Amino acid sequence: MSVVDRMSFGIFLAPFHPLGENPTLALERDFELVELLDRLGYDEAWIGEHHSAGWELIASPEVFIAAAAERTRHIKLGTGVSSLPYHHPYILAERMVQLDHQTRGRAMLGVGPGALSSDAYMLGIEPVEQRRMMDESLEAILALMEMKEPVTRKTDWFEMNDARLHLRPYSNPRMHVAVASVFSPAGMTAAGKYGCGVLSIGASQPGGLVELKDQWAMAVDAADKAEQ
Repeated sequence: MSVVDRMSFGIFLAPFHPLGENPTLALERDFELVELLDRLGYDEAWIGEHHSAGWELIASPEVFIAAAAERTRHIKLGTGVSSLPYHHPYILAERMVQLDHQTRGRAMLGVGPGALSSDAYMLGIEPVEQRRMMDESLEAILALMEMKEPVTRKTDWFEMNDARLHLRPYSNPRMHVAVASVFSPAGMTAAGKYGCGVLSIGASQPGGLVELKDQWAMAVDAADKAEQ
């Protein structure tokens, strides 16, 4: 009998909640939703990070994933996304590798430059610099997780000197990493450049499916250039 691959299902859980709702109960409902998805056989759930919008309650997807992993058994849980300019890449890499061990390989790292300019404003980050910062951080995180040698990097916003992770990843060779893409070429280009997956958030927007073909072409072109 031939084996037929089944379609995979997942959810992108943006941290949206009604204004005026009890935040404790709203977070509990999010946990219960992930538990239900696990029982229904969903393959993955991606949990977002925001800081300045009152209806987006999840500030740390890593903390949420750690709790959700204890309530579930099979579903993979990803940061959707960790906004890389907001974090030192070494610290984020360490937290994700710890989650990789705690979840026995069910954690995934989704990254992006940060969606809300109001988040960047509070942190003193120029929005025009966010995509460049994302690229620099992602390169460093992957170097740490793949750990061919100690990692030294110096930019205008972070520095690492002979850095090595406290733990090697549980997943071999590393956890699944994906880059968010809406309409700008930055996400697709980074995914192709570093051999990562894509969270194609823009595909569900008006005109998104039309743009998707061109977006994938950007990723393929970046991947080809990276191999040269």
